[in-house]
Amino acid sequence: MLELAILGLLEEGDIHGYELRKRLTSMLGAFSSVSFGSLYPALARLESSGAVSVVHDDDAEGASAAPATGSLRGELAAFRARSRRTTGTRGQRGRKVYRITAEGRVRFAEALAAQSPDDDRAFGLALAFARHLPPETRLTLFERRRARLVERLAAARTAMRADRDQLDSYARSLVEHGTKTTEADISWLEGLIAAERNTPATNPTK
Repeated sequence: MLELAILGLLEEGDIHGYELRKRLTSMLGAFSSVSFGSLYPALARLESSGAVSVVHDDDAEGASAAPATGSLRGELAAFRARSRRTTGTRGQRGRKVYRITAEGRVRFAEALAAQSPDDDRAFGLALAFARHLPPETRLTLFERRRARLVERLAAARTAMRADRDQLDSYARSLVEHGTKTTEADISWLEGLIAAERNTPATNPTK
């Protein structure tokens, strides 16, 4: 799952390892504990498989020379920025920047479409990058997730009725909280499904 999340973030553009870790932490709660000890081995595996390539600050998208400003002061600032990137404080090249390859994009698309809607973490990851899915695949993902939650809700209600006399007020409150959360998730998914069905990409008759 970590490698899929990395490829998804690299789809947005080239990223430094440190920035990649920050985005994983802030964007994906399931990966909030990602450490450099797990991130860099995952990046190394992706690089060795051809899904990711390594560039440097001065080669990365948006990190090359700034456009001409037409003013002497602006051109001087751009020259100094280029000098810092190419020489650094010790005459070394810039930091490593990671870039997704064409093979990585194919791998990302296949892995994203294969995420199971039955698993909470897998669905959360798929949803985070759902914009990269074809509309029909995205709709199917939402529908399957809703069906799974409906089954989960029915099972929880049945179990609560069967065990109601054996549960104290705190345990019963916890079970009721779980069912209400599932109900809210189903309602939220129904909104996503309705929105998908009402877009031209998934409803050609519109």
